[in-house]
Amino acid sequence: MAECVNDSDAEGRISYGDYVVLKRGDVFKSVQVENKKKVVFEKQWFFLDNAVGQLYGTRFEIEAGGSLKLKAAKHSGDSLDSKEAGQDNRHIVDDGRSQKLSRDDIETLKEQGLKGQEIVQQLIDNSTTFKDKTEFAQEKYIKKKKKKYESDITILKPSTRLLAMMYHGREPGKICHLRYDTLAQILTLGNIHAGSKIIVFETCAGLVLGSVMERMGGYGSVIQMYPGGGPTRAGMESFGFPSHFHETLHEFPLCKVNALLAGTLDLSEKDADSQATGSGNGRSESSQETSGVSEEKNSEHQSMEVSVDPQEEMRRAERERLREQRAQEKKVKMEEKRKKLASAAALLEGRNADGLVIASRFHPCPVLMGLLKFVAPSRPFVVYCQYREPLIECYTKLREQGGAISLRLTDSWLRHYQVLPNRTHPVLLMSGGGGYLLSGTTVAADAAKARNQHKSEEPVAKRLKLDKISSSCDSSA
Repeated sequence: MAECVNDSDAEGRISYGDYVVLKRGDVFKSVQVENKKKVVFEKQWFFLDNAVGQLYGTRFEIEAGGSLKLKAAKHSGDSLDSKEAGQDNRHIVDDGRSQKLSRDDIETLKEQGLKGQEIVQQLIDNSTTFKDKTEFAQEKYIKKKKKKYESDITILKPSTRLLAMMYHGREPGKICHLRYDTLAQILTLGNIHAGSKIIVFETCAGLVLGSVMERMGGYGSVIQMYPGGGPTRAGMESFGFPSHFHETLHEFPLCKVNALLAGTLDLSEKDADSQATGSGNGRSESSQETSGVSEEKNSEHQSMEVSVDPQEEMRRAERERLREQRAQEKKVKMEEKRKKLASAAALLEGRNADGLVIASRFHPCPVLMGLLKFVAPSRPFVVYCQYREPLIECYTKLREQGGAISLRLTDSWLRHYQVLPNRTHPVLLMSGGGGYLLSGTTVAADAAKARNQHKSEEPVAKRLKLDKISSSCDSSA
């Protein structure tokens, strides 16, 4: 029992090597905690060494020299709210002369070591129009100045919500403009849970892959289908999963799907290709080396009678040893890649996956039609696309071919509200759209297609008569 408590306490504390999320206001950034590594966040640099050993969710203040200091809890006397306030702002003229402090004065206050809250108080005291503003305008002014001059950050543990908000706020193009509420619907419609086998094809920097792995909790299997030379997992690595999570992750190239479906997949083909390229490079290197060796031999033959340099012999032996070491490392990597490919192919060959998730910048229709064949009947699938038209094409194709029921094409709408006394209203700036989702459930396509084909071959009158006979038999039974 004590060991469990100690483990949970250790997981809740920051340590070296952990991935953390820095938060200031509505801005997030994912970084890895490393010893004496300079981190730049919101135009400020600092070191995370003082945060090691502290609990997640702790607020820190950036001091001179880039060191972090624990932020003291707020007291009632630390409030900057003014007791005097005007009735309205009709007499306030924004001519830029209401603030007595200049930029140079503010820089001088910073050099003197004044904290952000003290600088904000100086700005309030030297403002000629602050007391004439309404209470709401005063709070807005204080909030704006705090955001500019206070240098405190909060360190949080990575999660799907935080990383989705971070990517959508900083680099939405990298995740195909996938909004966090749409990502939540993907995980729900895909029925992602522990112990399942999920196929994931995404080009969202690994964010969808990491979200699926977090929801599964390290139990089950995740097969990542990837285009090109290798998978992209920057977003997944930001979750900071333990090692046993990575044991559930498998990868399979999208270019080999047709070969796997046809039963002609050659697991040694990858090695052969890489060996061919490697042998080509090796031939060029060996040709260069042989030419160099021949030149050396000629020079040695000419100078054999003069002397033999022992240092040159040592350098040649060192080069030979390094070449053999590189070849051995390359062989080990190729064998590991072959084993990964074989394990992923073994999982896919059963064609009994529990779900399919697609979120890609590519056209989803051919990918969906190819990967649905690996999903077992009565299993959910969900496809995300930033635009509606490709999903309409997928919807039409599935209705024509069959093999899927409960098809739904939806879009999500999200709006934030400001909830404050006497000023509750929707936030003026909001996201225009969160993309579109196509979801459905797979069925045994062969039986359904044969039944529909048999019905279509019968004449209309005979088909109606057969339907009446079958319904009467059912009622008598």
